[in-house]
Amino acid sequence: MRPEALNSLFVEVDALDGVGPKLRRPLEKLGLTRIRDLAYHLPDRFVERRAVENLDDAGVGENIIVALTVREHRASAGRGPFRVIAEDVAGNICTLTYFGRASYTARKLLPVGETRWIAGRLDQYGQMLQIVHPEHVAQSRQALHGQLCEAVYPLSEGLTQGRVSGLVQQALKVLPEMPEWIEPGLLGKMKWPVWREALLAAHKGVNGPARDRLAYDELLANALALMLVRESNRAQSGTPLAGDGSLRAKLRLPFELTGAQKRSIGEIEGDVAQKSPMLRLLQGDVGSGKTVVALSSMLIAVEAGAQAALLAPTEILARQHHETLSRMAQGTGVEIALLTGRDKGKARESILMGLIDGSIDIVVGTHAIFQDTVSYKNLALVVIDEQHRFGVGQRLMLARKGRRTPHTLAMTATPIPRTLTLAQYGEMEVSRLDELPPGRQAIDTRVVSVERMDDVVGAIVRHLETGQQAYWVCPMVRESESDDLAAAEARYASLKERFGEDVVLVHGQLKPEAKDAAMERFASGEAKVLVATTVIEVGVDVPNATLMVIEQAERFGLAQLHQLRGRVGRGSEKSTCLLLRGQQLSETARQRLALMRETQDGFRLAEEDLELRGGGELLGTRQSGDTPFRLATLEQIQKLLPLAHDDARLLIERDGGLSGARGEAARLLLYLFERDWGVQLLRGG
Repeated sequence: MRPEALNSLFVEVDALDGVGPKLRRPLEKLGLTRIRDLAYHLPDRFVERRAVENLDDAGVGENIIVALTVREHRASAGRGPFRVIAEDVAGNICTLTYFGRASYTARKLLPVGETRWIAGRLDQYGQMLQIVHPEHVAQSRQALHGQLCEAVYPLSEGLTQGRVSGLVQQALKVLPEMPEWIEPGLLGKMKWPVWREALLAAHKGVNGPARDRLAYDELLANALALMLVRESNRAQSGTPLAGDGSLRAKLRLPFELTGAQKRSIGEIEGDVAQKSPMLRLLQGDVGSGKTVVALSSMLIAVEAGAQAALLAPTEILARQHHETLSRMAQGTGVEIALLTGRDKGKARESILMGLIDGSIDIVVGTHAIFQDTVSYKNLALVVIDEQHRFGVGQRLMLARKGRRTPHTLAMTATPIPRTLTLAQYGEMEVSRLDELPPGRQAIDTRVVSVERMDDVVGAIVRHLETGQQAYWVCPMVRESESDDLAAAEARYASLKERFGEDVVLVHGQLKPEAKDAAMERFASGEAKVLVATTVIEVGVDVPNATLMVIEQAERFGLAQLHQLRGRVGRGSEKSTCLLLRGQQLSETARQRLALMRETQDGFRLAEEDLELRGGGELLGTRQSGDTPFRLATLEQIQKLLPLAHDDARLLIERDGGLSGARGEAARLLLYLFERDWGVQLLRGG
């Protein structure tokens, strides 16, 4: 049950004046469904205005508030603007210009002969001073008093600044007082306001301390919830696994393990030998050999007489992992099964039986392996591939499958800067694979202007003649998926004219069966060119594909470019990545493409991406909807997250967990930021 003190904040927005079904839809688009959401819907920026006696006191380009008397209405012929000629107290003439249907409003708001107070930006048009579409028109100076510093809010279609601002003001009126959850020493040192004052101040003007305090609250809630997951995990009893090395000794790997792989396997072996379940994240760049580490870890479980499971985000990846693991484990006698949602009938029955009687040692699959109908004889280790696609809640759900809590190894190929590892995986220990296996060749990366499109297509022709395959990734078009799709279909059509049936198209809106079939044709070598939107980012492994073309590469983040480039360079042949760029490049885009040419170290690219982007989506994770923060900017995360982490640890280790006055306040914080999984663990404990 949510604490009573927060009830007023979780009331639906329908309770506010003026919100009906029509307004509810655009509000939902912005995620504004409750009072709490409106209170935390912070302004993007503020418009500062100056009240002037007359226009001589104002500068062109300045936002002002001034009294003007209306002298004349002038309508233009055809679709021209509607002009209101007005003058100030000193006799200076200023034109108020309205376009389109706004002219109807202008006639009503600005009757000839009347004086009105006008707020807007003063511009010059020829010799005339003008204000285009005044932002506010009022009958008295007092009415515009609040507009000297005006908040500008993020909007969606169907909402206006005035409407959102009015709703936010209603929400702020019902804010309760809250007990303090921040450590008193820190609060004093940072000179932060209390919670309610901070929210009010953040909507009033550019207020650094208030914004920092609110960001800190969010970071603290996250750190605390992750810390509770960690504590709860330590309190569970897992199955200590001590492998004797017999199965691992039978692995016939075509290469020597790198130092980083050996170190990571050692760390995992140490963790799973403990009674409390392992929670470890394996961060490895594309091609750094995470699969071998995962297999070695699963073999430790099998050597100890238990079972292991590998969870992949898509069916294609599950199949690929199954093939790779089966190939690597040949000769060990270990039984590895594949279970996906597509398996039906007798085949499915026999896998389910094998998991129950223990004859299957390792199972690879999608979410299907954790359905209620699937039971295990003794599941002791779960490996999760592409961790960022599964939230903490899902990780906890998987943990309930064994007789005891299984050990969990999460893997990600998205290199995460150290600062952010805490934010997203604060409850886990981290191992990093920061060396590439021997024999992996560097990928030749070149930046090519889009004007040389014909040369690029010619290069593909020559490339295919050698019997190799190619990827062609289409641009990300602004925000809209349908535009992305249109771009991909247009490119597919033009390449099809040249290459006929050798080209296949894959995009996010295809049905899974169609997508798998197209990928299958490419993976088997039947199709030679795969045209795709960014759905191929993670995990597809086709060693014979040695050319990657990324169209309008300047639109992608560094981390994404790096992920995409990692699809080639997987076999023994030399691979090439062509970054096609448009004519107009921003300075950031230029630096990004230069870095891609310069280095293939994903961890370095991730750190640089952070510097270059200074925010935006964190390392392409916004695409998968998993950056945990709405309020904290990147700068605030870097500055405040370590403090929040230490504070959360202090609260749990020194201040007796969440009992005591500050602990009670911290519970409110967890509910306020809906870190429900942290709260659920509290309830469970």
